[in-house]
Amino acid sequence: MYQPYPGGSSMPEPSRNQPPPSVVNAVRAMYAGLAASLVGIVVNVLLVSSLKSAIQQRYPHLTATQISSAEHLLFGASIASGLIGAALWWWMAQSCRAGKPWARTVSTVLFGIYTLAQVATAGTPSSGLSRIYGIVVWLIGLVAVVLLWQRPSTEFFREAGGLR
Repeated sequence: MYQPYPGGSSMPEPSRNQPPPSVVNAVRAMYAGLAASLVGIVVNVLLVSSLKSAIQQRYPHLTATQISSAEHLLFGASIASGLIGAALWWWMAQSCRAGKPWARTVSTVLFGIYTLAQVATAGTPSSGLSRIYGIVVWLIGLVAVVLLWQRPSTEFFREAGGLR
């Protein structure tokens, strides 16, 4: 009887390149960002009553119908942006853990967009809690991006992507 491979009939599994600690920690930071996005949604739901009074104070000339419409629009937008943010955190974490070279570039671009959004909204009136939340999420993104661009991470993405 002929055996195609010595010691058994199955082909040996190729060794998969394991992510270095810098990538593992970046992925953990991304999961923390995902959790922060979900917490942000919960906080927005709990603070919906304060949204109406903030709109009334900022725009006293609006009618009750306009205030109600603005409240619903802002509430829906905050929920949608929180869900989109959570999905992006999850997608980037999964892609970086898998070693996809494009994932750290996309993660960095998303961090840049979030940074610009934070700078653009820095002068707008908001609650102290939402300002602190924005800074915490930004710091989580900063940690993830810094970890993704360390030398061991670069080598991991280069090997995983088949680049030399």
